[in-house]
Amino acid sequence: MKKAKILVAEDDANIRNGLVDALESEGYTVVTAGDGAQTEALFRQENVGLVILDIMMPGKSGYDVCRTIRAADAELPIIMLTAKGEEIDKVVGLQLGADDYVTKPFGVHELLARIEAVLRRSRRDGKGRGCASRIPDHFTFGGADVDARQYRIRCGRATHDLSARELRLLHYFSERPNEVLSRDELLNAVWGIEYYGTTRTLDQHIAQLRKKIGPRRGARESPIVTVHGVGYRYQPGATR
Repeated sequence: MKKAKILVAEDDANIRNGLVDALESEGYTVVTAGDGAQTEALFRQENVGLVILDIMMPGKSGYDVCRTIRAADAELPIIMLTAKGEEIDKVVGLQLGADDYVTKPFGVHELLARIEAVLRRSRRDGKGRGCASRIPDHFTFGGADVDARQYRIRCGRATHDLSARELRLLHYFSERPNEVLSRDELLNAVWGIEYYGTTRTLDQHIAQLRKKIGPRRGARESPIVTVHGVGYRYQPGATR
């Protein structure tokens, strides 16, 4: 099986070149960046399967880049590199959506093992246990048509792309119309019980979905209704 293409974002040329040598010797294809802006550009240009992201980089920090990547792709595995080794750095990285972290200095074998573990978990969650494996090719949501194969939603004449987690959220809501779903339940169902982040991540995903779906025809509110102090409720309403 062909191995993933990895984006290595590290401003230290010695570390960066060492990582390239180690990863290529294991059969990975590698692209590299030396600062935050270049990392974001390569993320958009290259079809990478994992990002190794240094926290302290010129310009945009690894934290900023992680936010950008997570806003565009909820599933892409990210391993953060930190030289400080302080607990707060690890927690912040995980809250922003990183899948794992490695503290400098690190051993090459440790990093390779973590890469394999993150990629293996990503494949398992995407193809085996995650709710995406049970999503039908097509379903409706608030009168909009969802194409799960293309990760798109069509609302009237407008079509919008969906991230993997946005698709999972829509499907989870669609199977539980008019039920009040707590934030914890939604996080456990879509992000998994091992998720380390906060409910703010969920709220941001809901906000993006509301922009893409818009209000139902003849209605002023989105079919995803906020239940204050609890979570959200999907109200199907009339079709468009």
